[in-house]
Amino acid sequence: MKPAPDRSLLSRVLEPEVMDSPEDALDYDAMDHSEVNRRFVADFLDAQRQAGIPLDVEVLDVGTGTALIPIELCARNPQARVVAIDLAEHMLRLARGNVVRHGLGRRISLQLVDAKRLPFADGRLAAVISNSIVHHIPEPRTALAEALRVLKSGGLVFVRDLARPYNDEQVRNLVDAYAAECNTHQRQLFEASLRAALSLDEIKLVVVQLGFDAKSVQATSDRHWTWSAVKK
Repeated sequence: MKPAPDRSLLSRVLEPEVMDSPEDALDYDAMDHSEVNRRFVADFLDAQRQAGIPLDVEVLDVGTGTALIPIELCARNPQARVVAIDLAEHMLRLARGNVVRHGLGRRISLQLVDAKRLPFADGRLAAVISNSIVHHIPEPRTALAEALRVLKSGGLVFVRDLARPYNDEQVRNLVDAYAAECNTHQRQLFEASLRAALSLDEIKLVVVQLGFDAKSVQATSDRHWTWSAVKK
């Protein structure tokens, strides 16, 4: 299926690929991601069940940030084991503290890795997840192709990210709605992420280029899209 033409009015404005300052990491970690993370994990576990993938498989989390999603996943699935990667050292430093505080050092492995060059063998993993990394990457197809490379046949790819709004007013409304209690820097981070995100049509085009149906990408909130698919 060929995606419909892109209706996004805003041009994509790239932000730094790596959020690797102490201020970025601390402000990101301090933002309230709890509801978004719970929804992501619940939806991933539902997709995992539908795909018939056992709960005890090793999961790769690409762009883990401060490891909040692996921690939530381990809380929801006592059998979960996660390899969590990121390219930002300051993020991983906070992630290590978060993992230790939750007593998950044996179930969550943190690694400094570039999503565009994964150091894992072809077909090693049964599930690859990623939340909010795509908008950091200038050419996301490269990272998504790597995720598919390390995924075994029958494995699940589950990727969620922000969808770029259609105009400046929509950007302001989303920042006001979801970052109202945040400090100025946190609001700036969120706005920059919205402007750097792919539109729904753009991610559908990337997915088609990777050999998947555009319908495997869906708008899943007023600010997110989700790509969920099983590799043949």
